Amino acid sequence: MLIKRKSIEAQSNHLEGPRATRSSHAAPITPSRKIKFAPINLSEFEGVRFLHFGSEWVQGAMRLRKPDWIELEYGQQMMAWMLFHAQPKQVAQLGLGAGSLTKFCYRYLPQTQVTAVELNPEVVRVCESMFCLPPNDERLQVLTMDAWDFVRDEAQQNRYDAIQIDLYDATARGPVLDSAEFYQHCADCLTADGVLTVNLFGDHPSYLKNLKALRFAFGTVLTFSPVHDGNVVALAFRPKLKLDLGILQERAQEITRSTKLPAKNWLKDLCRDNAC
Repeated sequence: MLIKRKSIEAQSNHLEGPRATRSSHAAPITPSRKIKFAPINLSEFEGVRFLHFGSEWVQGAMRLRKPDWIELEYGQQMMAWMLFHAQPKQVAQLGLGAGSLTKFCYRYLPQTQVTAVELNPEVVRVCESMFCLPPNDERLQVLTMDAWDFVRDEAQQNRYDAIQIDLYDATARGPVLDSAEFYQHCADCLTADGVLTVNLFGDHPSYLKNLKALRFAFGTVLTFSPVHDGNVVALAFRPKLKLDLGILQERAQEITRSTKLPAKNWLKDLCRDNAC
């Protein structure tokens, strides 16, 4: 039986993991890390289907009547890069979870190519069968491979306007990949004005380690306030950045109008400790 929704959103902080592909176009890459996958379980509560990796920890969620909507608050915040990129050409998602971010980008950004990277092939199959993940096409590519190998691939450098990272395993003890080297490779995969968002766990020792690594690799790092019991979404930019409040307010209004995401709340939160 599931815990209350408030706790679910906090526990959803910890997700998926990063191996060859669902697409026939990409060459197989041997995983550099040996992973023992936990069993995949599903549950439903008040019209929402949840993904678990053998525990009550939530790895993703989908409202059955709105399969393309991002149900969890931290997941919505992961889309805050939209404040800085109105027309992205390429977006990458590292860690598929229940596919919420991937599906949202695919539906609401019709001019954007979406790439998702997930290590566990069973997660991909469950997303296809139980979470309405669309099949690969000219705009969507779901790769079954290690995110570490993906970001080190030279073919990915300077390619993505946004990268979203949500890499957790079944133990939910902080991101699976969190080194300065990993984040530097992520930065290399971004375009010059690209934005990275990452789901961190504010109540865990891994939080400060990740912030330090992000600040090593990026010129500017911003953070949201914690969501419920610990989710903290960070945004990272390659250059040093000064926020232009007027432009951001206009963009927030447009995001809210076109997607219903709470972009005005994002902006208020991001400006609390930063010069806007």
